Amino acid sequence: MTAVAYALDTVARETKDHDLIGEPVRASISKGVRYEKRPVKGEDGKAVPGLFNAWITLDNPTQFNSYTTDMVKAVILAFRAASAARDVVAVVFTGAGDKAFCTGGNTKEYAEYYAGNPQEYRGYMRLFNDMVTAILACDKPVICRVNGMRIGGGQEIGMACDFSVAQDLARFGQAGPKHGSAPIGGATDFLPVVIGAERAMVACVLCEPFSAHEAYYMGILSDIVPALKVDGKFVPNPLVETSRVVDDYGRLVFGKPKTGDALKAGQELMKRGTVDLALLDEKIEALCTKLLYTFPDCTTKTVEELRKPKLDAWNRNKENSRAWLALNMMTEARAGFRAFNEGTRETGREVDFIALRRSLAANAPWSDELTASIQPKARKS
Repeated sequence: MTAVAYALDTVARETKDHDLIGEPVRASISKGVRYEKRPVKGEDGKAVPGLFNAWITLDNPTQFNSYTTDMVKAVILAFRAASAARDVVAVVFTGAGDKAFCTGGNTKEYAEYYAGNPQEYRGYMRLFNDMVTAILACDKPVICRVNGMRIGGGQEIGMACDFSVAQDLARFGQAGPKHGSAPIGGATDFLPVVIGAERAMVACVLCEPFSAHEAYYMGILSDIVPALKVDGKFVPNPLVETSRVVDDYGRLVFGKPKTGDALKAGQELMKRGTVDLALLDEKIEALCTKLLYTFPDCTTKTVEELRKPKLDAWNRNKENSRAWLALNMMTEARAGFRAFNEGTRETGREVDFIALRRSLAANAPWSDELTASIQPKARKS
């Protein structure tokens, strides 16, 4: 009997179901998250019968794939399903469309329900922690297909993955201290491990977004591919520096935003082009194919060991972080999420930081009046 015939013959054997819930139940209650199995391809480019990659897709593109409470539940169940599936080789975690992988928690839900309700947010953070843990504990290698922005909590769940491959128009970064939170849903655990303490400090405290090229150079990404197609040809992100690594003083400029005439030229090129994620999908498929040709248990054990620095930091801090984030919903998060939700491009989406600091310096207590006084509309009126 050939190896293929033997493998197909074993399919008929009785097997135990190790999934958390049945597939029909999971599918019926999952909202805003797609779970599907796609055939894995062999080295010849053809689909391999009986083997798949599990694709988990955040499907909330009108809100940049920000996750709601129901979506967090669906992600947990999807990762449990993929982890338990005997016929799954790898998991691909991505977002719908080409604008965003994920921009974190849904700020509308945060502002309109969780703000001012720490006991409710504490319950939500139990789910969030379980989502990150479900990624870190998945029995299959997890690939983050970064189809667009990976910001805030989106950056955190993305860094929980084992591999990250991005289209080069994507942007990365944290948003916590700018919008009333702290990036302690994984960023403060993972970034020092991945890029070092100093760069992590800059990313988490200053909340300045950085390009896919910068992320690749820092080691946050396994690979990047161009996504802008102009006159039928793929070109690198024209808004950032890609032709040199350092400036005349030896400072890193690779991936930094262009300025002046170079920026204007890049913006004009962007207008002429279209976004095409074909190369991203090719790269993801190629990575999944490489994983196919490894011993599954040896691969899982290797991945588990390499996850340990991130997992150790995460397990050490996640419960304290959960408690702090819940209490913060009474003060800064309440103000910050409301500002982001109610603000506009004209008014801005950040509180009046100077007014806030002056009020706190004068020993003003947190109150509805203080929160209202620092909103963007109050500053503009």
